Amino acid sequence: MKMILASQSPRRHALLRRLNYPFDVILPDVDESLLTLDRNPEQYCICQAEMKAKEISQYYPHALVIGADTVVVLEAKILNKPADYAQAKNMLEMLSGKTHQVFTGICLKWIEHNIQHTFAEATRVTFRKLDQVDILHYLKTCPPFDKSGSYGIQDWSAVFVKNIQGCYDNVVGFPLSRFYQELKNLKINLLDSISESP
Repeated sequence: MKMILASQSPRRHALLRRLNYPFDVILPDVDESLLTLDRNPEQYCICQAEMKAKEISQYYPHALVIGADTVVVLEAKILNKPADYAQAKNMLEMLSGKTHQVFTGICLKWIEHNIQHTFAEATRVTFRKLDQVDILHYLKTCPPFDKSGSYGIQDWSAVFVKNIQGCYDNVVGFPLSRFYQELKNLKINLLDSISESP
C-alpha cells in the first residue's frame, strides 16, 4: 500500500515515522483562507483536512492519502497561525492561565478503494499564568508563525503547560494512536502491509 501524507508540517512527519511504515510527503496546493473561522472548530479542521487530501488524491488515486489540520480553540474561538509577532504575543497572553482545546481533523482518502473517512481528536491543555519575560523569550527563540495558537508543546513552550487531558501527540499535530485505530477499523492493517513487503 502506498501512503501519502499531504502536509508540510515537520512535526507530523516525525510522528508518522514512528509507525515504521513508508510514506511519501506531498504538499497540497490549497488556500486555507477559504474557510471562515466562525464555524464549529471540529468541522473547520476536518474541512481543512478534506481539502488537503482531496487535492492530492486526484493525482494519486491508488494511494491512501492523509490530510490533517490542527487548531487551538479558546472559549469557542479558533486561534489559527499568527500573522505577525504582535498577534502571536496576543494569543499567548490570551492563553495564559486558561484551559484551551486542541483539535486535529484527519481525512483518509483512498479513491481506488472508495474510502473517504474523517475524524477529529480533541485534547484539553491548561497553561500556567505566563510572565511577560517568558512570552517574549519564547517568541524570540521559537518562531511561532507555523503553529496554531502560537506555540508548539514539543518545544520550549512546554514550560507553559500546567495540565493536559487527552492525547499529547494530538497537541503536537497528529493523533497517532487514534489514527492507527481508525485504520484498523477500516480494515487497513499496517503490520500486515509491513510483513508482506519484500
